[in-house]
Amino acid sequence: MRRSLLGALALTALLLLYVVAVAGRGLALLGTGEPVGVALGLAVLVLPLMGLWIVVREWWLAIVVQRMADRLAAQGLLPVDDLPRSPGGRIDRAAADEAFVEARSAVDQAQDDWAAWYRLAFAYDAAGDRRRARSALRTAARLYRQDGPGTS
Repeated sequence: MRRSLLGALALTALLLLYVVAVAGRGLALLGTGEPVGVALGLAVLVLPLMGLWIVVREWWLAIVVQRMADRLAAQGLLPVDDLPRSPGGRIDRAAADEAFVEARSAVDQAQDDWAAWYRLAFAYDAAGDRRRARSALRTAARLYRQDGPGTS
């Protein structure tokens, strides 16, 4: 297993322990029967539910992204990070911008191509825009699930 996967599993386990602890406190507040305790208990129970939803959503995205990567790798189309870097490891901005323009153009030409959105996500990431990279990955994952296992 990759170290990053082990780290993600460890963080998920810690978050689940936290969610259980918070849920226990929320249930205890509900059990008081006092109006303020019940209101606080309900409010506290919202946090574990949100936490669980976020964890499930992120793990589902990770699974779909890995499936997309495996499929592109099998076809020899997986994006390669070959952008020039500074001695400190930073990606050359001009090269990242050029790669982004190419990836954005591919998406503009094929809005329903999950592989183009996947490559755009990595171009956004290279350009340092993590928020748009995640958004593009979510779009790629949605299109990938719509396409089914046998297409592009």
